Amino acid sequence: MKNEYVPSEYVRKYLDFLEFERKLSVNTINSYRNDLKSLDLYFHGDLKSLTYNNLQKYISTIQDLNTRSVAHHITVINSFYNFLLNEEIITINPCINIASPKIPKKLPVYLTEEEIDKLLNINLITPYDYRNKAMFELLYATGLRISELCNLKLTDVDIENCFVRVFGKGKKERIVPVTDLALKYLSIYIREYRNVILKDKVSEYLFISNSLTNISRQGFFKILKKECKRTGITKNVSPHVLRHSFATHLLKHGADLRIIQELLGHEDISTTQIYAHLVNEKLKKDYQCHPRSKMNGEDL
Repeated sequence: MKNEYVPSEYVRKYLDFLEFERKLSVNTINSYRNDLKSLDLYFHGDLKSLTYNNLQKYISTIQDLNTRSVAHHITVINSFYNFLLNEEIITINPCINIASPKIPKKLPVYLTEEEIDKLLNINLITPYDYRNKAMFELLYATGLRISELCNLKLTDVDIENCFVRVFGKGKKERIVPVTDLALKYLSIYIREYRNVILKDKVSEYLFISNSLTNISRQGFFKILKKECKRTGITKNVSPHVLRHSFATHLLKHGADLRIIQELLGHEDISTTQIYAHLVNEKLKKDYQCHPRSKMNGEDL
């Protein structure tokens, strides 16, 4: 049996900072912990006195990882040393001048409006069909993260004022408006079918699973895959693809990028700008359909 990793003093302090002060998700903290574990074990816990050269040597040992993983390692290490700097544990961040590898820009997958229409055209027969319809309509209408959808509570929904209250990354609260169509099916589900699914149980959560708990990410993913198969959608569709579709369609129809940033709960506008690139790429491809879009051998 392998010994379980025990973080050294400064790594432990940093992880506590991420959990209790920045209030990051468990998944994010585990991701940071895994990267710092590798660094911590390599230098046997002696992280306070590391230099630029020490870190360069360490980075050279992880070059067999993919570019994105190496970049993530460097980001995590830099953040860790910035924390030590702010805590006045060190006076210089040894990672500050270490260059991160360039990650090829990968545009997000999204569904066309026609594909969304197919996906949302659910044959409503059972209480679970109405639940699925309400979930899909709400996710596409709001661009929520799947974790946010799964953790929605009945009290987070304000049907009269047409919004949901969401607690996103870092437990930050935001108010997201909901379309009339999504509210319609959400109302039907809450009024007529939620208690049927719950039977004689009580739950504070909005969307209830077959096991009478709140719907899980995995549970939603299975439902989504089943509906994609039914409608003949062959794209690799995840819950996040619906979030991408929401943002892309808003931008395509003229929504301001800052408004989309606020709706999605992005801290940095640069995260939202990927959707502008997506729409621009689509416009470029569409423009190739113009009969005079190519030079056909003529000189400028």
